[in-house]
Amino acid sequence: MKKINIIKKSNEINEIINSKNTIKNKYYYIYYKENKLNRNRFCICVSKKNGNAVIRNKIKRQIKDIIDKSNLIFKTNMDYVIIVSREINNINFNIKKEKLIELISKIK
Repeated sequence: MKKINIIKKSNEINEIINSKNTIKNKYYYIYYKENKLNRNRFCICVSKKNGNAVIRNKIKRQIKDIIDKSNLIFKTNMDYVIIVSREINNINFNIKKEKLIELISKIK
């Protein structure tokens, strides 16, 4: 994922969360909002309850990999905040990918 596709400013993240457009399942909460840019932007939030820094960064890398390889399912001109629940630690990568793609396909 390129750096221009990452949301880092907390006020932008709060705007997206406060827009209250959300969709969720057991593993992910996804907040989304349209933007005026010509690209998608993402923020991936993993809580400290999920584990130490190594585990949290591994989860972030896996989600970024899923996003990069399945870029066609995302609606264009959208901002996404993906919040990962603690249940994600109990499943393997293929199920993580399947559940995230399934959830994002519902947004369209």
